Amino acid sequence: MPPKKAVEDTSKNVVAFGRVKNTLKMGCVGLPNVGKSSLFNLLTEQSASAENYPFCTIEPNEARCPVPDEQYDFLCDIWKPPSQYPAYLHVTDIAGLIKGASEGQGLGNAFLSHIQAVDGMFHVVRAFDNDEVLHVDDSVDPIRDLNTIQSELCKKDLDILQKTKIAEEATVRKAGGKFKMLPLFDETTAKIKTMLEADKPVRDGSWTTAEIELINEKIRLITTKPVLYLVNLSMKDYLRQKNKYLPSIAKWVTEHGGQPADVIPFSVEYEQKVWNLREDPEALAAFHAENKVKSRISKIVTQGFTRLGLQYYFTAGEKEVRCWVIQKGTLAPQAAGVIHGDFERGFIKAEVVAYQDFHDLCEGGKSMGPIKAAGKFRQEGKTYVVQGGDIIHFQFNVAPPKKK
Repeated sequence: MPPKKAVEDTSKNVVAFGRVKNTLKMGCVGLPNVGKSSLFNLLTEQSASAENYPFCTIEPNEARCPVPDEQYDFLCDIWKPPSQYPAYLHVTDIAGLIKGASEGQGLGNAFLSHIQAVDGMFHVVRAFDNDEVLHVDDSVDPIRDLNTIQSELCKKDLDILQKTKIAEEATVRKAGGKFKMLPLFDETTAKIKTMLEADKPVRDGSWTTAEIELINEKIRLITTKPVLYLVNLSMKDYLRQKNKYLPSIAKWVTEHGGQPADVIPFSVEYEQKVWNLREDPEALAAFHAENKVKSRISKIVTQGFTRLGLQYYFTAGEKEVRCWVIQKGTLAPQAAGVIHGDFERGFIKAEVVAYQDFHDLCEGGKSMGPIKAAGKFRQEGKTYVVQGGDIIHFQFNVAPPKKK
């Protein structure tokens, strides 16, 4: 009797849904008039339209915003190079969805395709009462709004799933019996269908490595994307750190596969006030001293960047301090390849010091001498997994071009 097939422990699965790239995007999604475009403006310091009526944003606005990081600031202060390049989070402002968007209501199909093009979502939820700001459903109800968006995205994924199955079956028929549909494909699509019909996002399921790889290769689903829930409060509620809707929102998120850390309360009204005072340091300092509440923009950016599975390492010297964005788990040769393809092909070794070791041992100087003396300067090879915050100098050998 053959041995039973080992069952994969999916709870420890580190294989991720989505694309493996270093230019991934977060998209601002939600109902109309919940604060998406206003947040986008604040994130990117741009002036995308944010008028008070539905469908103000028709085409998705795309921009990037720097990822705030004290480590990067410290290295820039040490070297003071002429060129300084932080890491950036790419953000897309996507027009509002409404009930029925998956069936083409409003401008639904176009908007849903824009969501399909990003890699993660800032789901902006309105949690403030204001008669002067229109609500597409004529009343403020964050739980209803959360259910509406999730339902529409699940319905759109059902449509994507059906079209993918039809295309795969057509490919099998065209092959004339040369190959059959993989049992894994049928099993996985059936599992996806059951979840989506119950309005459960695919990301909340328990998936094997093989299933995730199949979904990534064959099916471009929306509900595999990671989500952060940004709850837009009134300035009054944000300052007093209390809101009548927040407990039910937090409960909904945890009941639908999320974690408490996935909910970030913020206030467009408050952030706009801070932004307007940016050129008056005294007034801004007085405002912060009076209110004792910090901006959440930095947290939104850093958590969005992290949720995409991104990190960065540093190169630092007299000419330049730069963050190089990579996926978590990237090996040293591939990390070098982000700088230039020849660095990956000719990789010899990486000279590495962890940021914290450099910070603690550099004595305010640029020399690696104290770090080497403390045994914290390392040489790593091709199997080294680059860590976020590593300061790296690569050594490589590039073969000269062949003579014609």
